[in-house]
Amino acid sequence: MKRQMVAALALGALMLSGAAVRAQQKSDAEKGDAEKGKEVFEQCGVCHNTDSDEKKMGPGLKGLFKKEKLANGKKPTEAVIREIIDKGGNGMPAYEELLTAEEKDNVIAYLKTL
Repeated sequence: MKRQMVAALALGALMLSGAAVRAQQKSDAEKGDAEKGKEVFEQCGVCHNTDSDEKKMGPGLKGLFKKEKLANGKKPTEAVIREIIDKGGNGMPAYEELLTAEEKDNVIAYLKTL
């Protein structure tokens, strides 16, 4: 009887943790507004193409999140793209202090539509 109760509690804990992971994934997927991100991205369009992957001054961003890896060798995840936005590099300015967290969420949501 005691074993069954322990097993039931363990199963319940696993189910709850799985639900928490799914809820976090859903909330991450809903983060950001692509339309607002497109507006913020206008300043980035001076250096980046959105309709092709051809380099302008910076790399073209069409299909960014579908790429196997970026020029830096990393997989294009939200965290990696946010780090690039924040830190800049290779001629791109750092936007860590220039954009709010919400603006970055919006830009990332927009980049996912390309």
